[in-house]
Amino acid sequence: MSSANSAQQAVPAPEQKEQTEQEAQPAAVNAAGAPIGDEKEKHPADRKDGQSTMQPEKDKSGDAPSVSIIMNCLNCSRHLPQTLQSLLAQTYTDWEVIFWDNASTDGSHELVEACNDARMRIFRAAQTVPLGMARNLAMCEAQGRYIAFLDCDDIWLPEKLAKQVALLDADAEVGLVCTDTMQFTDTGEELNRIFALTPPHCGRVFSQLLRGYWISMSSAMIRRSALDHVAGVETAGDGTPLYFDPLFSICEEADLFLRIAWAHKLDHVPEALTRWRVHSGSTTFDKFELAADETRMMCNKFTRLLPHFATRCHAEAELLQAQAAFREAVGHWKAGNGAASRAALRGRINTIKAVAMFSLSFLPSSLYRQAAAAYMRFARFFR
Repeated sequence: MSSANSAQQAVPAPEQKEQTEQEAQPAAVNAAGAPIGDEKEKHPADRKDGQSTMQPEKDKSGDAPSVSIIMNCLNCSRHLPQTLQSLLAQTYTDWEVIFWDNASTDGSHELVEACNDARMRIFRAAQTVPLGMARNLAMCEAQGRYIAFLDCDDIWLPEKLAKQVALLDADAEVGLVCTDTMQFTDTGEELNRIFALTPPHCGRVFSQLLRGYWISMSSAMIRRSALDHVAGVETAGDGTPLYFDPLFSICEEADLFLRIAWAHKLDHVPEALTRWRVHSGSTTFDKFELAADETRMMCNKFTRLLPHFATRCHAEAELLQAQAAFREAVGHWKAGNGAASRAALRGRINTIKAVAMFSLSFLPSSLYRQAAAAYMRFARFFR
């Protein structure tokens, strides 16, 4: 989402980066904090009240960069220098950065300004909005034919962009390319390699992606023109295309990437060229109840939007429902209701994860954090 995505799950589990992703607001709002549909509110880059500033746009009459890199920031100064260093070390150099500062208060934008790189375009919103909406606004400013995403606490290895661009250039039918991803902690300890948990597939692989999700947010690069063929993209009242559905606050990236996979081929780079920081004390496992609701919402959305989804992908839809039940069970146990946890799993105790969750439901919920940490470290055993 933006944005942990337990790679062996049908869709990502709740991910929330430390000071990178923000809580969803009750209703979708524009970058100034007004409800979508209030056409009187100006785009944040157009405000003249001093609350929102941006670097001058590049001359659009000249050559546009090949890759636009979306960086959404909310108080990311702690890890941002290392992220920027990895960006500047890329062997592929025909890129621009859309750095969308979501009303940070820690001077994050100053770290980008200090790079003194004309390819980095800074946009400062007047008020914080949900992450998905912030990504939509940033994508509106992108000029490249490819769009990549870099969370402000993650790291790219030097060949990351070059290898993805080569794959997209080689096949016009490919709509998204990701790389393998290594999860790591603040201390540098490596946790899980995503492709080792869920081996990726190439080509028309919508069904496979539903069965086992292998795309981390910072590893994804999409073809800009693929967005023109994504089902269900609505438009906010201020004209902003809602590529990331504002109804989601956890599954918004999986929702978009799966819709791209419905209409396009996918490809991947097998090397772990993306490093995904998993913070100690993060809220990765704190929103399973919401994840359950959003998983069901996403399944219903696909049934409504994608022709023949319900019949062609019946098994995958059932798997989504099973994942939602598992997440609901986790949420009930975390809340101290073991009986409700077991009820949510009724009829679905047919995987190692479900058996483990059923067993945990008899234990005190005070063990939740330890169980979540163990799950992250031993995720490969729960496939």
